[in-house]
Amino acid sequence: MSEKITPDLSGVLDAARSRHGFVMGLAGWSGSGKTTLAEKLIAALTARGLDIATIKHAHHMFDADTPGKDSHRHRTAGSRQVIVSSKVRSVLFTENRDHGEARLEDLLDRLVPADIVIVEGYKREPIPKIEVFRTETGKPSLFPDDDRIIAVATDDPSSLPATTLPILDLNDIDAISAHVCRLAGRDDLAEAS
Repeated sequence: MSEKITPDLSGVLDAARSRHGFVMGLAGWSGSGKTTLAEKLIAALTARGLDIATIKHAHHMFDADTPGKDSHRHRTAGSRQVIVSSKVRSVLFTENRDHGEARLEDLLDRLVPADIVIVEGYKREPIPKIEVFRTETGKPSLFPDDDRIIAVATDDPSSLPATTLPILDLNDIDAISAHVCRLAGRDDLAEAS
């Protein structure tokens, strides 16, 4: 049996912490509830007065642009980057082309500084993560094989292997958001509701 080695988290974390207060991931199998937890966590942390940014990994081809619109026409004509901006929002479309998938640290560099960045997916990246676990996925928990998982949010704690990690009630968003505040060094907001 090989000894588990604690990974050096300094790479992505140090770069991210220079611009962002705290970067954390939500990891879990498809269908585990990562997006639902992210949505609730964003709302709860924003209600506590924190500025939240998110990065979502997509395993499939997607297009958030609308065919026929000017931005789409610019992209299909060959523009590698297109910014669409109005009074209420701006969007940057970047074609990765031959460069392959963007690295997480490059995506973090593109974000405006935030108090907390929640990363959904990118489960192999060296950032601290909360695993979202549900037995309904039919998949095993990730934490036994990932030293970067620092807590598990689940609706069925009895189905987990033994662990010393904090086990969070997946349905108690106040407890999860308080835990994230403490992880982010914002104990002053951990008890806010």
